[in-house]
Amino acid sequence: MNLQIDHLQKSFSEKSVLKDASFTFEKGKIYGLLGRNGAGKTTLFNCISGELKAESGSIKMLADDMTPVACDVGYVYATPVLPDFLTGYEFVRFYLDINRDKISHSKTVEEYLTMVGLDQDDWYRLIKGYSHGMKNKLQMLCVLMAQPPVVLLDEPLTSFDVVAAHQMKELLREMKVGHILILSTHILQIASDICDEIVVLNDGLLQGVGEEIMHAPDFEEQVIRLLGGDADA
Repeated sequence: MNLQIDHLQKSFSEKSVLKDASFTFEKGKIYGLLGRNGAGKTTLFNCISGELKAESGSIKMLADDMTPVACDVGYVYATPVLPDFLTGYEFVRFYLDINRDKISHSKTVEEYLTMVGLDQDDWYRLIKGYSHGMKNKLQMLCVLMAQPPVVLLDEPLTSFDVVAAHQMKELLREMKVGHILILSTHILQIASDICDEIVVLNDGLLQGVGEEIMHAPDFEEQVIRLLGGDADA
C-alpha cells in the first residue's frame, strides 16, 4: 500500500504554498515531515485528508498491486478538536459506538484510557477542563482505536511529558506495521528518534532525505541546509 502524491499545487490568493509537490509514502513506515513555519505542512495534511482541494495534481492510495483504493485518513491536529461537554470516558465510549465497524480490538473503555496513560481520576471529568496534553492523548487514542491506513500527526508529541512521549512513541512504532504514518514536527530530535524516513517540504516541493543523512553526525546541520537556512547560525 502506497500513498502517492503527484504534482500537487495549492495556492492562497497570490501565495503559492504547494508548487509541484510529489512523493510516495509506503506502508510500514513512520515519515517525519520537516519544514519551516509557513512552508505548507498543514496545507499538505489538509489536502491529504480532503479538508482542502488542490488546484491540480493528485493524491492516490494504491494497494500492493497498484490498484487505487479508498483513502481512509486519521488526523491528529496540533490543536485538539474535541467535544468539551463530554467527559473523557463518555467521549471514548461514544467514539467506540460510532466506529464499531472500524475497530477490531475488543478492549473496554477503561483499557483504552489506561493504554494512553490517562489517570483514572480524570476519566469522569469534562474534557473542557483537560490540559492540552490530556486532550492530545484522547486524539491519539482515536487513531490507535480506529487504525486507519493513513495517519497524519501534526506536532503530536510536543505537549506530552517525557514518560507520556515515550509511551506514545512505542504505540506509534507498534501501529506502523501495515499503516502509513506521517509526523509533522519542528523538533529534529523527535524526527530522528521515531521516524524511518525524513521528508522535507521547502519552497513548495517535497524532498526525501537520504538514510546516510539521517544517521550522519551532522544530521541537524544538513537538514537546516535543505530547508534553506544557515547551518552555522
